Order: sequence, then C-alpha cells, then structure tokens
Amino acid sequence: MRRLSSIILFILIISGSVFAQKSPHGTGFAISCKDCHTTDGWKIDLAKLAFDHSVTKFPLVGQHQSVSCKDCHTSLEFVKTPADCNECHIDIHEQTVGTDCSRCHTPNSWVVTNTTQLHQMSRFPLIGPHTQANCSDCHINLSPAANGLGTASALRFDPLGVECFDCHKDNYLSTTNPNHTQAGYSTNCEECHNINSFEWSGAGINHNFFPLTGGHEISDCKTCHTSGSYASIDAACVSCHQADYNTAASPNHISLHFSTDCKQCHNLSPGWSPAEYKDHDSQSFPIYSGTHKGEWDNCSDCHTNPSNYAQFTCTNCHEHNQGDTDDEHEGVSGYTYNSIACFGCHPNGSGDGAFDHNSTSFPLTGAHTTTNCSSCHTSQYAGTPTTCSSCHTNAYNQTTNPNHISNGIGNDCGTCHTTLPDWKPASFPGHNSIYPLQGAHLSIANDCFSCHKGNYTNTPNTCFGCHAADYNESNDPSHAAAQFPTTCEDCHNVNAWTPSTFNHDGQYFPIYSGSHQGEWNDCSECHTNPGILKYSVALIVTITTNPIWMTSTRGLEDMPIIV
Repeated sequence: MRRLSSIILFILIISGSVFAQKSPHGTGFAISCKDCHTTDGWKIDLAKLAFDHSVTKFPLVGQHQSVSCKDCHTSLEFVKTPADCNECHIDIHEQTVGTDCSRCHTPNSWVVTNTTQLHQMSRFPLIGPHTQANCSDCHINLSPAANGLGTASALRFDPLGVECFDCHKDNYLSTTNPNHTQAGYSTNCEECHNINSFEWSGAGINHNFFPLTGGHEISDCKTCHTSGSYASIDAACVSCHQADYNTAASPNHISLHFSTDCKQCHNLSPGWSPAEYKDHDSQSFPIYSGTHKGEWDNCSDCHTNPSNYAQFTCTNCHEHNQGDTDDEHEGVSGYTYNSIACFGCHPNGSGDGAFDHNSTSFPLTGAHTTTNCSSCHTSQYAGTPTTCSSCHTNAYNQTTNPNHISNGIGNDCGTCHTTLPDWKPASFPGHNSIYPLQGAHLSIANDCFSCHKGNYTNTPNTCFGCHAADYNESNDPSHAAAQFPTTCEDCHNVNAWTPSTFNHDGQYFPIYSGSHQGEWNDCSECHTNPGILKYSVALIVTITTNPIWMTSTRGLEDMPIIV
C-alpha cells in the first residue's frame, strides 16, 4: 500500500509539471488569453489585440512605441524581459556615468538637450566661460585617440578633478608674464583670477602698492602694463597718460602749454573730471571776461556732462525760454534752438556780428548743426570743401560693417546717407546687384535689421542661412525628421512658403495620380505623427508595394511582421 501511494504521488507531480508547461508564457502569467488570442487560433491579429501594455511595469512611451515586440521579448516568458535601460542598450559611456540612463536621456531620444543644467547637479557646476566650453576640452577621454584606452567609444566621462589647477596646470606652468613658477605664485588660481571672467585677467590681485581706485579701477592689467612686463612701472601720471595729454582738445593741453603733472588739475575720478582750468577765454569761450563774466559759479553750470567737457549748454543758463529765443531769431536762415548752434553763431557770447552759416553754400542740417566749427574748418574758413568725402574719408575707409572699400561702395556719402547723426538711417540702392529683393523679401526691403541683425558683412545669402528656424520648426511635414534637403528653393519660391512643390509621386507614393488622387487634403491625414515622418513614409511605401508576412507556429511568433 505504501508503495502504491508513492507511485500515485509521483504521477501527480509529473502531471502537474506537464500541465504547468502547457502555457508558453510560464507559470504565474495572469493575463487572460483572450486579451491577445481569439478562438480562431493562437495566431495573433494585431487589429484585434486588446492587451494594454500600460498595465505592466513598463508602459510604452517615446521610441518604445515603434519597437517590434520581439525586439524586447526574445522569449515568450514575458516576466523574464528586462526593464532597465542598460539591460537592452549598450553602455557607450563604459560605466563612467552609472547605469541610470534616465538621469540624462528620455525614451524619446538619446540626444541630450540640457547638458548645462545636468552639469549643475554635478560636483562641478558650469559657470562663467565653462558654460561655453566644448565637453571634450575637459573630458579628454571623449576622444578614443586621446584617452589611450584602446576603446571604440568616444563618450567616456571619467571623473575629473574640480580644482582649477587640475585642468589649468599647463596654463600655470607656461605663463611667463609674469612667470608664475619663478615667482612662486599659488596654484589656487582663484586667488588672483575670477572664475566668471573669459580671460586670465588680473581681477582680484592685491594691488595695494598702487591702489586701483577711481579711474584706475580697471579689470585688464594690460591697460597699464602695456610693455608686456608686470614688473614695477613708473607711478607718474604722464607715464601712462601721455597720449591723453597729447590728444586732449577741450582744452588743447599742448597748445596751451599745460603742465604734464596731471594732478595739478585732475584727481582720480573717471573721465578726468572734475578739473580746474584757468585759460578758458583765449582758447574756447570768454567766461572770465565779456558778457559772461561773473555769470557762472561752477564748470558744471555749462558743462553738465562731467565725463565730457567737450559738451556744454547755453540754453540752461539764459533767462529766455525757447519761445522768446525763437521770436528773436525770426527770419534767420537755418536757426535751431540748441547750444552748439548758439556757439556757432555767437562764438564770443555776444549778439553783435552773429554768423549765419545757412547763408553760405553749405547750410547746416542734421548732425552738422551740432558739430564744432573747428572740426570742419581745420585751418581757415575760406575755401573749406563741401563734399562729404573731404571730411569723412577716414569714416569711409574704416567702415567694416559693411566694408565700403572691399564692396566697391562709392564715396559719395549722400547716395546712401543723410546728414542725420550716426550715419543712420541709411539706404542701399545697389542691394539687388548683391541679393535681389523680390517677392516676400520686397516687403522688408526697408527693414534691414530683419536679415542683417546689425551685421552687414557676414549675412548669409542662402535660404537656409536665414530660415533655419523655419526648416527646423516645420511639422507638416517635419522637414528635419524627413531629412528634407536644406535647399529651400527646391520646393518653395520667394513669394511665400505656400504653395510649395514636392515630387511625392516620383519619390515616394502616388497621391497626385492613381487611386489616391483627390482623396486627401492635408499631409497629416496619412502622416499622423510628424515626428517620425521618414519612418511613416517608408512604412506606407513598403506596405503598398511589397508586404511579406513572416509566420511561425505558436504564440507571438505567429504575429505578422512587415519588413
């Protein structure tokens, strides 16, 4: 009897094992068969598939929505399918950034668009010039040839030191002006250099032997150390400011034989002001004699801009308001109510013998009304030329935006400019010889900034050069996803983006001929996902022209696969 019981138990165990193996999905698979299969057979009809993958621990989002089931489920025992990224995807970073791919990537794409923000959570947040550095400048192991590891990957992010000297040791050792090694400078770069600076300027250096205050509060050592040596330099003002002395014109220091001891008139305040000046009457305007004697107390009464004593005001001091002054100058040709005009006609401050420039062959308009007489009359008043180039040749030669000489622009300034200040606004009648303004471009012909953005030298002359954003942002269809060419003129014209031409029938699928002619209105009717346009097009063409149904005998292997 005991032997019979053993035999029965063995049979039950064997039977249980057999029954357990009847399901190809393994034991414990709780999903109903009818979610995937029908009574017609085990073969799966994708159109009738009722299974919702979102009820599992791995919802299908992003690129996973377009992946074939068999790419992940290599076995019919679905519980054995891995769920971690690194179990399906090769770690191209070679374990240098951990195995949690989601820290940087999303299921939508491997492309990382917020590198700087991600770096802020690391041991070395990116600030200052580091925000614009190329990753490979610091992570040298990004280059297989440079890392010496013999690996094929160019995406290793091995841990780096976070001290300045860890990366900038070569800068420290190679610096000769001054020589950091010989001088025994600290290797803590931040003692002298600012991490937010884009240059190795000397901001932060202890300069108490010559206090950097007032106008000397500078950030670029080379401003004073012009000889290339950072050894002690002469502390006398004129040793650095000889050029300022020589070029000073208001007043002219050389012609007035002013002392080169700047401290006699100036202090350390920026802009050389305030300053004391006692020879004003003979060189500029009589304030110690004539009608203006005793009518002022401080230089700032007339020179309201302390940083530029070439500027002055007459209108603020006079009792007459503009209305009274306008009445007094009724009938005076070219009269304007501004201080420079006052001085131009009344150089001695008196109403007697006032000069009216507008009675000459060169009336003063625009910026000429506020120009100092001596700027044009450099030697004498008689015979002063009246052509633009006679005064503005230097401006013509030095203009680089655009370069007037290399572009063959004539020196008759009046062709493009008026007399308004700063040469603005300006026109360019010869634009069509360089780039014709036609169609939609004609409507912005007077809005130069729309295309040039203030740079008239390097403006691209291809469609994509200006319309890259339009190309990248287009979604019906998505030009980037479909890898359309960047030669916009292949499909578009200069009048508008629509209508456009696209050889859909010849390159892809006949929609303008055949049975689909007139059966659609918008691209989105077939291309429902503009983000994967190229895949959708390829799939439609394949289904239409060459479907191949790959089948096997059981389970998911019976699912139709389109290739």
